[in-house]
Order: sequence, then C-alpha cells, then structure tokens
Amino acid sequence: MKKNIILTLLLFTFFTVHAQKKTIDSLKKLIATTKEDTTRIVLIRELSRAYLYSKPDSVLLLAQQMMQLSKTAQFPKGEALALNMEGNVYEITGNYPKALNTFLESLKISEKINIPSEIEKNLHDISNVYSDVNDQRQSINYALKGKSIAEAAHLERSLTIDLLDMGDSYEKLNILDSALFYEKKALMRATVSKDIELISNTTNNLGNIHLKMRRPDTALHYYREALTYERPLDNYAAMCETTLGMAKIFQEKGQADSAVYYARQSIAAGWRGGFTLAVLNASRFLTEYFEKQGMTDSAFRYQKVLITAKDSLYSQEKTSAFQNLSFAERQRQQDIQEQQAAYRATIRFYLLIAVIVFLIIMAFVFWRNSKQRQKANTLLQSQNTEIEKQKKSVETALGELRTTQAQLVQSAKMASLGELTAGIAHEIQNPLNFVNNFSEVSAELVDEMDEELDKGDVAEAKAISADIKQNLEKIRHHGKRADFIVKGMLEHSRTSTGERQVTNLSVLADEFLKLSYHGLRAKDKNFNADLVTHFDPNLPKANVVQQDIGRVLINLFSNAFYAVNQKAKTAGQDYKPTVEVITTKENGSILITVKDNGTGIPENIREKIMQPFFTTKPAGDGTGLGLSLSYDIIVKGHNGSITINSKEGEFTEFIVSLPL
Repeated sequence: MKKNIILTLLLFTFFTVHAQKKTIDSLKKLIATTKEDTTRIVLIRELSRAYLYSKPDSVLLLAQQMMQLSKTAQFPKGEALALNMEGNVYEITGNYPKALNTFLESLKISEKINIPSEIEKNLHDISNVYSDVNDQRQSINYALKGKSIAEAAHLERSLTIDLLDMGDSYEKLNILDSALFYEKKALMRATVSKDIELISNTTNNLGNIHLKMRRPDTALHYYREALTYERPLDNYAAMCETTLGMAKIFQEKGQADSAVYYARQSIAAGWRGGFTLAVLNASRFLTEYFEKQGMTDSAFRYQKVLITAKDSLYSQEKTSAFQNLSFAERQRQQDIQEQQAAYRATIRFYLLIAVIVFLIIMAFVFWRNSKQRQKANTLLQSQNTEIEKQKKSVETALGELRTTQAQLVQSAKMASLGELTAGIAHEIQNPLNFVNNFSEVSAELVDEMDEELDKGDVAEAKAISADIKQNLEKIRHHGKRADFIVKGMLEHSRTSTGERQVTNLSVLADEFLKLSYHGLRAKDKNFNADLVTHFDPNLPKANVVQQDIGRVLINLFSNAFYAVNQKAKTAGQDYKPTVEVITTKENGSILITVKDNGTGIPENIREKIMQPFFTTKPAGDGTGLGLSLSYDIIVKGHNGSITINSKEGEFTEFIVSLPL
C-alpha cells in the first residue's frame, strides 16, 4: 500500500513538472508576443517565480527588466513586483541586508497603492529573512501580520505559506509541538490545492521537526518524499536542507558513506543555486565529521569553504547594515503607530465637537418645543371645554341611540322568532293533520263497529276493527314524526354542555360511518353503497366534544347515503353508489371530508342548506335541522368551518375543518 502511494506521488510530480516546463515555454512565447508593458511585467514576474530556486541569476536579470518596464509605463505595482523578486534572489543567495532593504522598499510601495496580496508577500518574505539570521521572534511577528492580511483578503496560497513559515520559525526556536501543528496545517492545505512547491517545502520542514524530536525514521521518510518533489522542480534551495538532514540521520545510524554523500549533495546544490547559507551549513557538518574521523586534510578543505561562506554571510559590514535596516524599519513602524494614534485623537476631537454642536441644537429644539407646547396647552384647554360640551350632547344622543338600537334588536328577535315559529308550524302541520284525520275516521269506524255488533255481524265488526288498528298505527307513526321534529328543534336550540376530550377523529369518523350505514340498511334492506376511507395514520388527536362531533358526522353521512340512494333509483345498473371519507392534517387544522357521488346540490340553493328547517328532501324525509345544527356545533362550538363543494347530478363534498 505504501509503495502504491509513493508511486502515485511520483507520477503526480512527473506530470506536474512536465506541466511546469510547458508553462515556462508558454510564458516565454507570451512575453515575446505581448506588446503592452503592464501585461509583460506580470508575465515576466511569473517566469521569475518559476526560475527562482533553480536559476537565481536569471531571476535577477528578469527583475531588473521588470523594474525598467514599470518605470517607463509608470506602473507602481510592477515596481513593487520587481523589488520583491529581486529581494527573493538576495535572500536565497545569503545577502540578507540587501534582501531586507529591497523587501522593505517593495512593502512601502505595496502599502501606498494598497495591494493586500503584495503586502502579505513582502511581510512573509521579511519573516524569512529574519528567520535566516536566527531572529525567530521577529520572523514569527511578521508571519502573523502576513497571516492576518491573508485571512482578511482570502489569499489561500499565501495563508498556507504563512503557516509553513511559522512552523519553520518554531522549529528553529525548538518549540516543536507548535512547529508540528503549523506544518501539518500547511501540508493539509497544500495537498488539497495540489501545490507541489508548497508540498515539497512542508514535507522538508516536517523532516526537520521529526529529526529534532529524535524520530529519525519518520524524518527520513519525509526527507525522501520531499526529494521526489524537489529534484524534478530543480528546487536547489530546498534540496540543500533536505540532503543535509538526511546526512545527519545517516551519521546517527553509523552509515558514514551515505552521510558524506548527502552532505556533499547539499554543498553541490548550494553552489549550483548560489545559496551561501546552505553551503555554510553543509561545510560545517563535513568539517566536524572529518575532524572526528581524524581526516585533517578533508576537514581543513571544508573548513576553508566554511570560513569563506561565513565571511560572505556575516561580515561586519553586512551585520551592521542589517541592524541599521532593522532599526529603521522598527522606527518606521513606530512612526506609523504614532500617526495612527494622532489620527484617532483627531477623530475623537472632531467627534467631541460634533457631539457638543448636536447637544446645542437639541437644547434649542427642546426650548422651541417647550414654547410651542405651552401655546398648544392653552389652545387645548379651550378645546377641552368645547369638547366637554359636545361630549354631554353626544352622550344624550348615544343614550337615545342605544334605546332605539335595543328596540331594533328586539324587533329583529321577534321577526326571527316569527320565521322560526312559521317553519315549525309548517313542519309539524303535516303529521298533525294525519293524526286528526285518522282519529276522526277511527271514531266513525268505532260507531260502525258498534252497529255491526248490535246486528250480530261479528265478521264485519272484526274487519272494521282491523281498519281501526291500521289507523291507530298511522296515528302512532305520525305522532312519532312530530315528536322527532320537536326533539330535533330542541337539540338545535340547546347549547352543548359536554366536556371536551382528546379524540382520534379517524376512529370516531369510522365508527359513525358504519353506524349510519347499518342504520339505513336496517330501514331499507335493498340499499347498498361502497364505503371508501382514507384515514391519515399520523393524524394528531383533537380536543373536541365527542357527542357533538358524532352528531355532525351522522348528519353528513345520512345526507350522503340519502343522495346516493336517490340517484340509484334513476341512474341505471352501471351506477355504483359510493361514499368517501378522508381525514388529513393541513395548516394546523384537521380536515374531515365527506364526499358522495349522488344527486348533488343545485347552485341556487347551496347557500341556504345551512339555514334551520331548510331541506331538499320530500315532506316526511327530513326536518331541515341536521345541517343547521352541524354548522352551529362546528363553527360556534369548535371555532371551525364547513365548506361545501358540489356539482348537480355528479357529487357533493362537505369539508369540516377543526383547529388543533
């Protein structure tokens, strides 16, 4: 598995390097054909970055070309880019005073024209310079400044570089836990973005950290992985550090030949790229190694290289120049802070003046409002006196209006009572007429029966007796009819006092549907209908009066069965009477839908069917109180609603809505 991962990384590196070489060729062609100076400057900068770690001398020439073009085109950004690339060359070749000075010049221009990406780039380059001269605290300070700008401007690659640099500085300070934390974060980000250069540098730094943590095998793994990226990229700067780390590991393992081999590789890469610091570190390692082995000639030879590199890097003149530049930069930062403090003080002063002016204006406004309020109060008092007079007049008129209103309400009540009385009289008149008529006929039949008995004709008397019995049965039937109408009227007028209970309306609807159906079947054995139910299994329970809701459901079901039964008498054999009941939850309410495919309700009477005593059934089949009573129970008793949808001759649908 491990071999497969390494092979994948090698293939990835090969194709990336191949793509980089193609990019360099493309950049050269674009630079040769582009006429606009500003575009050429940006392209030259990209070419310089590709050459930085392999051909620093070429980068220096390209940076000078960028500077000349930028000054001609009056392009400050190009000048900042050129200075930054020039500073990078000085930094990796060990001329730290010149590198610091060049980066600071580039930083000033970048801050002046406010380009966050270039400000951040110069800050982390300055961080690298301080790291190279072992001032790690200053290095971390500048890296943190760069990280803040990168985060604010969403500069993802720059943020990765800042994390990498901070890990490197903590490693050199021997704060290894922090170093490992930042390098792992940097490696994760570099891997996601597939940035080979950053993966190379980060794996090298992880090797350095694990070497200091005395984990030679882990360190060697990271070094070898880093070399797979560095060699194809000609990244001599990173190769110097990687091969020197490997030399140290092989020295600890007692593998002298490998240690000397990789140390010489480090010096060779340093000479090739002009990286004096790398040459110094590798020559120091070889000098110490050969001294321990008693090989004085070899030790002396590398000591001369060491002294030459050390003089080049840390001559008194360079050290003094670097210190002067550091002091000047600190002074500049202090001046900037003082200017910012002065600016904040000025802003506070102007804010204070603004507040004072505002308070003066508000005081004037309050004084003016006070004067106007006094005038308004005087006017208001006079108006109040007038209003008081008008109030008494209005109260007198209101009393008269209330008296008139009470009279009108009483008149309306009487009119309503008259309509109700007329409706009751009309409904009760028919059964009472039957009772009276059959009573009179029965009385006459009794007289006839007495005559026949006197004659001794018992057979005829029995026949008359049978007729009387039949009349009495009709009287009883119509008496019950009148009693049913009265009870329905009483139920309609009675206010429900039942207690509410938490109820499953699907279960309640199912029970009353079956009850209504079997009740109708008991009266008419020939009646049949399909009962279709769609009850929501997740229907929440509702807090209702069960008896009242049951009464509503019976009324709706009875009407539905009556409608389909009537249609079945004329529709023919293909007609299938169907009553459908559905329960659902919608918008915080429970809906109970009762639908039939019966005769339907004509549109011209649809608004009247909820009125008391209004019925479409023939005399004797309905009281006209069922739907009216149902409406009162749902709307007035449960704050719900009843909606009617119907098409004459096709269907009727009642939708009862009850709030949860």
